[in-house]
Amino acid sequence: MAQMAGAGFGARVLGYDPHVGAGEMRAAGVEKRDRLYEMLAESDFVSLHCVLDATTRGLLGEAEFAAMKPGALLVNVSRGALIDEQALLRALRSGRLGGAGLDVFANEPLARTGHALSALFDMDNVILTPHLTFFTREAMQRWRRRPCCAATSCWRAARCG
Repeated sequence: MAQMAGAGFGARVLGYDPHVGAGEMRAAGVEKRDRLYEMLAESDFVSLHCVLDATTRGLLGEAEFAAMKPGALLVNVSRGALIDEQALLRALRSGRLGGAGLDVFANEPLARTGHALSALFDMDNVILTPHLTFFTREAMQRWRRRPCCAATSCWRAARCG
């Protein structure tokens, strides 16, 4: 993502990750920020790319949306529970966030009615996709090869064991 945004679009790419050093980020074309709030305040677009665990659940909530640049756009293709989704709805409704592109949700599948996020379907500043962002040619090739490689490994282990 950083390479596409930086090299492809000429964007200045900022990143926050407490587990990755500045040198590694710089090599990937990313300017490291040591504090999440610092990065949020500078960013026109925020794209989440992290695992869901106890330290990242609810990573973006009321305080983080308030810290974001007014009108910023949010993209989440990682895990829905990284975001406090009710805080997201409030930030979108208030105009604090300019928009969102969402491929993942804490409770899937998303539904037009009866879902905590059903209101997203009526928002002109939101793009929703049904958890499909990994469907690329390369991902599908890896996905098809993985069972074959696992089966081959099992066969070799059984035969050589």
